[in-house]
Parts: sequence; structure tokens; C-alpha cells
Amino acid sequence: MSYDQSAMNELHWLIDMVQTIEVGLVVLDRNFDIQLWNGFMENHSGVSPNSIKGSNLFEQFDYLPASWLKQKMESVFLLKNRAFISWEQRPYVFKFKNYRPITGRADFMYQNVTLLPLSSLTGQITHISLIVYDVTDVAINKLQLKAANERLEHLSQTDGLTQLHNRRHWQMCMQKEFDRHTRYGDKTSLVMFDIDHFKKINDNYGHLAGDKVIQHISHLLKLSLRETDCAGRYGGEEFSVVLANTCAKDALNFADRLRKKIEKSELVFEGNSIKVTVSMGICDISDQLENSGQWLANADQALYKAKESGRNNCVIFDQDSTL
Repeated sequence: MSYDQSAMNELHWLIDMVQTIEVGLVVLDRNFDIQLWNGFMENHSGVSPNSIKGSNLFEQFDYLPASWLKQKMESVFLLKNRAFISWEQRPYVFKFKNYRPITGRADFMYQNVTLLPLSSLTGQITHISLIVYDVTDVAINKLQLKAANERLEHLSQTDGLTQLHNRRHWQMCMQKEFDRHTRYGDKTSLVMFDIDHFKKINDNYGHLAGDKVIQHISHLLKLSLRETDCAGRYGGEEFSVVLANTCAKDALNFADRLRKKIEKSELVFEGNSIKVTVSMGICDISDQLENSGQWLANADQALYKAKESGRNNCVIFDQDSTL
């Protein structure tokens, strides 16, 4: 076999590889006009190499993020270094549909893209190559794992009955607010409350009715919260709320509005109308508090006073009354 024939065979194999390889290959000149468009790109775009050669990439595909992508390409031309685009940075560059059966739930092909500088025989960078990898399977698996982890984290922080924060996570929120006050002096108030005569509800209507009452109270509580507030089921029929940037007076207003809303509402369970009330204890944060446990104990003491003075009311913790 002659040298020329061997070289022709190598060229033929190379062209065949470029056209059949399972990655996209695009070559652009300095004006971003398309010089090479392989079989992968044809299969996924529906545009043949013959019809697209010489066309401007950004005119042909007007959905491309032109200014962002041109900036990346210009840096490749200028610095003569390759650049990468990850699907986590931008899910795709070319808007190709996803046809992979394993990841049929994805509407489009997730892509990693490598931008390579191509030099002429004189060493000048005259062209740039885009190598497009289909990473849909990897991306979907990672996204599903992330979603599953987020779901597990949510479940680990949530009380199953009420969908409020569970006690452990709520205490972490309380500690964060206590630490924030220590650093910045922010006003924060703590509200503890529980359902009056809850045992009678369980005795008269059953524990399922008791659960429905707890859910009913939780729903009314959630409707009363701001985004910055942190509410939790502290245990049994007891609830807790951290009110960020709130003094005791404003916390009392919040608590009393919620108390009245609960008092006026009713829950119908198996034909029975159940009305409940709550007692509430309030303690705002102060520099005298040594730790978050003392803050919680003071709010609990205020709750005890509310129950002791007739229930269905709100009491602010008074340091003087404990002396």
C-alpha cells in the first residue's frame, strides 16, 4: 500500500469517526460560521451538514445565549486555552430533545460542552471546536439524588402529624435566634402555647379526634406566620414559635390574634362540633438570659401563669414576679 493510499484510508477513517461518534462536534471560524457539523449534531437538530455549512451559528440557532457564549468563545481565541460548560452551570447549550429511554422524564438533553482552540499550520488560532456531550443520565441521577436528600432532610426536620418543624429542628431555630441576639442585639420573642383541657377531648371523642384538633390548630398557626417566623410542635399538644425581630408587646399582639382565631373556630369530627382554646406564654429575649434554655424556661413559666389564671389567655413573662 502506497503512502498516499494509507493517508487516504486514515482520512476516511477519521471522517467516518467524526460522523458516527456519540458526541457532537462543531467547528466554527473566527466569525462563528459553521465549518463542521457532525452526525450527532444532525441527528439531534434535524439540520444536515450540507445545509448548515457556512451559516452563522447564532443566526441559525437564535435561542442560543449569544452574548454569554460569544464571550466564552472569544476567551478561547484570545487565551488559546480550552473552556468548559457544565450542565450544572447551564443545563444545555443546544436545545435538543431527550430521546434516552432511561431518562425519559427529562424534556431536553443535559449537556457538557468543551470549547477547544484549533490552530492552523502557522500556529494561529483560526477556528474553535465545540464538543457536546450528552450527560442526561448523569444529570438526572444527580438531580434525583439531590431531590431525595432534600426530601429526607425535610422529613428529618418535620413533625409528621402537623407538618410543622419537629422539636429538635425548632430548638435549633431557637438557638440560632439566641446566638443572633448575642452577636447583633436583635429583638426576638418566644411564644409557647398548648391546648386547654386537651385530655378531655381525647376522653370524650377519642385520640383520632385529638389528632384532628392538633392538625386544626397547626393549620391556623401556619396561616398566622411570617416567612421569618419558626413554628414547631414542641410535644403532645404543646406548640412553640420563635418570632424574629419582634418585641414582647408585638408578640403579645400576635399571640392574642391567634388565640382569638382559635377560640372562634370550630372543628367538626364525626358529626361532633369541637371547640377549643389555648393558653400562651411569651418571653422576649434579653441580655440577662444566660442561655437559650433559660429563655425557654421563662416562656414556659409564663404559659403556666396563663393556665393558672384561668386559661384561654396570654401572659408575658415578668422577671419581677419570680423574685
